[in-house]
Amino acid sequence: MKGIGVFAAVLGGAVIGAACGLLFAPEKGSDLRAKIAESIRNRGVKLSRKEMNSLVDDIADELQNAE
Repeated sequence: MKGIGVFAAVLGGAVIGAACGLLFAPEKGSDLRAKIAESIRNRGVKLSRKEMNSLVDDIADELQNAE
């Protein structure tokens, strides 16, 4: 269980860092989703297409609501 917690913390930190960076440079929703997906893939996170789309949509929605 400890390994899962560490992985979740690293993933959460990466997502929060990417989200903060994107907050300072808002874009169109489709462009934002593409950047989030690319950022996640570049960090070596392996998700299925469905999981990736769901995660990207959730992050993009949170970012757009924060504006």
